[in-house]
Amino acid sequence: MSSSAFLIAVFEFVLLLFSLSFHECAHAWMASRLGDQTARLQGRITLNPMYHVDPVGTLLFPALIIFGPFFGFTFFSGLLVGWAKPTPVITRNFTKILRDDNLTTLAGPASNLILAVIAFVLLAVVSLAIPNGHTLVVASLNGGLVLNGPSSLQAIIVLAILAIEINFSLFFFNLLPIPPLDGSRVLRNLLPYNLTQQYDRINIWVSYLLMIFVGGFILRLLLGPSLGLVYTVLVNL
Repeated sequence: MSSSAFLIAVFEFVLLLFSLSFHECAHAWMASRLGDQTARLQGRITLNPMYHVDPVGTLLFPALIIFGPFFGFTFFSGLLVGWAKPTPVITRNFTKILRDDNLTTLAGPASNLILAVIAFVLLAVVSLAIPNGHTLVVASLNGGLVLNGPSSLQAIIVLAILAIEINFSLFFFNLLPIPPLDGSRVLRNLLPYNLTQQYDRINIWVSYLLMIFVGGFILRLLLGPSLGLVYTVLVNL
């Protein structure tokens, strides 16, 4: 087992934990801004993972994805996703229920997109403003390191690249219209009443299977071209 590969896996796990916490914090913050204080009163407007952890979605599933390959478990390899404890929302507290519920729901994926943009800007600044920075960024994108390069800067670059990959994954994953993902709540708000009742009857285990198999397939289709475009821009800065 390569020590550097294991260290990167630890980085991935910590970044995923932070990104999931940021995602749920964004839901809670937006709900509070729009009039529902339920999540605020439960202390959910925080980046402290202890308030957001779901044992399966935040710990077990990501651990299988990230650390599984070190022990020969590669079924979920290529995915960097998970989920946290759902943020409680009481929609009757909103002024405009459908609009505010959708805004609260979309705040989660938007927060992951914001983190990805911040990481991209950081890499762009390193490439353009730091001597030899572009070489370090390109080498890291290609999975290598520059010998005798500044280790602290290379660590920051690797963290930023991982942050882009993880938050793009969470962005697309959460927009999938599979309960209980965010995309399903937006879709539910658009459905007529009769279809809504049927939609609500989808079994949670069916949802998990759809997320893992169908969602994983769709995620890979979306993620490859999106990351390729971002990395092409960075390489050509």
